[in-house]
Amino acid sequence: MKSNNQHRRTIRSYVRREGRITAAQQEALVSCWDRFGINFSKQHLGLARIFGRDVPIVLDIGCGNGDTTLALAGAHPENNYLAVEIHRPGIGNLLRKIVMNGLVNIRVIGHDIFEVLEHQVPDSSLEQVMIFFPDPWPKKRHHKRRLISPSFLDILIPRLRQNARLFIATDWKDYADHILAVCDCDSRLINLAGKGNTAPRPRWRPQTRFEQRGIRLEHEVWDYVYALR
Repeated sequence: MKSNNQHRRTIRSYVRREGRITAAQQEALVSCWDRFGINFSKQHLGLARIFGRDVPIVLDIGCGNGDTTLALAGAHPENNYLAVEIHRPGIGNLLRKIVMNGLVNIRVIGHDIFEVLEHQVPDSSLEQVMIFFPDPWPKKRHHKRRLISPSFLDILIPRLRQNARLFIATDWKDYADHILAVCDCDSRLINLAGKGNTAPRPRWRPQTRFEQRGIRLEHEVWDYVYALR
């Protein structure tokens, strides 16, 4: 376990590519963070206190511009949505649209997901986890950066509630095979489509810009749904 923790601290599943941040995104980062943002700390979050109510928590890992989070939070006000993203333009866009859409059931963390899970997310607290189109790191020398890994599952699975669901989607065949191998081999998870199988695309899953790009490039999309054994 010690070596896994060291692995998590030294090898990131992302590279910070700040890119261009618009004036509106920057303004949202300044004006909306105190209300909807959560600063990283090495203390467990009181999720019911932060959201002001005790209802199911959905974790959106690598939410990008927040399109999926926004669509689902609007369609399901009965849930709370915790979005984790490290790129500031995406966070700014999400914060801006939270206010534009009058949503109150989203909170945002701008930090590494391994450390967020390890330090901030309590055990048995997540009803659902979404990981849609994570960076596939296609070059073999970069495979060690892929988010989906045994060490990631080791830290994620204890945070899932009984009967929780883990949804993953990718448009990169090699990564799809990797996800299936890692998750199907974990004895704590059940592939709800059957071992070795992909799942039908969830009807409720919004089509993100990453998926749209993959479709334009004629990529196939693979979905996976897992539950605790």
